[in-house]
Amino acid sequence: MKIKVAKFGGTSMADAQAITRSADIVKADKERRYVVVSAPGKRFSQDIKVTDLLYECFHKLEMDGNFDSSFEKIRERFMTIAEELRPDLDMEECLDEVKQGMYKYGSTEYFASRGEYLSGRIMAAHLGFAFVDAAEVIVFTAGGEFDAAATRAKLKKKLSSVKYAVIPGFYGADESGLIHTFSRGGSDITGALIAEAVGAELYENWTDVNGFLTADPRIVEHPAGIKELSYRELRELAYMGANVLHPESIFPVRAGGIPINIRNTFEPDNKGTMIVPEITDARKNNTITGIAGKKGYSIIYIEKSMMNSEIGFARKVLSVLEYYNIGFEHMPSGIDTLSIVVADSEIAGRQEILLDKIQKTVNPDHVEIKDGISLIATVGHGMSFKPGTAAKLCGALATAGVNIRMIDQGSSEMNIIVGVATQDYEKAVRAIYKAFE
Repeated sequence: MKIKVAKFGGTSMADAQAITRSADIVKADKERRYVVVSAPGKRFSQDIKVTDLLYECFHKLEMDGNFDSSFEKIRERFMTIAEELRPDLDMEECLDEVKQGMYKYGSTEYFASRGEYLSGRIMAAHLGFAFVDAAEVIVFTAGGEFDAAATRAKLKKKLSSVKYAVIPGFYGADESGLIHTFSRGGSDITGALIAEAVGAELYENWTDVNGFLTADPRIVEHPAGIKELSYRELRELAYMGANVLHPESIFPVRAGGIPINIRNTFEPDNKGTMIVPEITDARKNNTITGIAGKKGYSIIYIEKSMMNSEIGFARKVLSVLEYYNIGFEHMPSGIDTLSIVVADSEIAGRQEILLDKIQKTVNPDHVEIKDGISLIATVGHGMSFKPGTAAKLCGALATAGVNIRMIDQGSSEMNIIVGVATQDYEKAVRAIYKAFE
């Protein structure tokens, strides 16, 4: 029998009605043998996610040594779900066990993981599937680093003897049993790891949107949907803010050439977005695939005559960033100029010492930090087959009255990234979309 792995996000697990809908999707296809679940998300706009309630419990423990009152919100949430679903499960006993563990282990990662754990218990009981605790099969080192090889081995061994199972996302454990978590949204990674380990035909990621859109619908009115993305396009768009899927989830499935299908739990007939190893020939006719961007950047602008002939100049500048543990996004350069794009959060409160250190290290003619920058990535394999793409993009921005503060085109010609003043961000996105729609 072919195998599909289905991961359901927080909105798909938010309440009993959503869980029933998700379970019906699983039951509709016998190939959906392994199910990965997130913690319950928001039921309505002003609601609080269960994971955030768990973080609240942890902060209460740190401040007061007691989180009983905060935990009651979590108990009420899960008991309401259990009372409506009536799974073959003692929910009160599960909640008591979790609460005791939170007091016993007391780590923020343990607290944060319990939403997925409880979701998994409920979904497994509701479906009649086996429950496989992620702590048994997702392996981290004692230092909290993910161990891919050990995880693969444990998953293969465990799931080879379990035909249908529910596994909580987001967390795992080290050899001592201490819980560790992926970054927020890491249930996507868990699903990808399971898909790779069992040799799945397809990894389905069920969420609350119909896949990826060509632009942010909060900026562009009714942007077109993207039917197909390559792994590489996904990485570019996800990194630049198209947060439908965790960007790190691509690595496990890429190794096995497993496609990912982004689907909408609330519109299951919509085919969503298919993420594939390589684009089809027909896709090459599409110049761009999508537009994504982020606000909150600054440019470290360095000017020095004959910079290009000074061996090691860029390395010395980057060594300053390394010294202060600052990552950078892009580094376009000219003959006598070097621009380094960094997130505002990376340099907050350290601008002056950073400038002083660069001045002492490379003795530039001029160095300054220009803030208020936003980055916009225009992504698509078809760009490399269509001459004049960059000219068309720049022309669209010029027509809209947007000044380009920085431009960087990847060597693969699959993306063009421009930096614009943050006040021009939305106008720039709309101009690029209109030029290529």
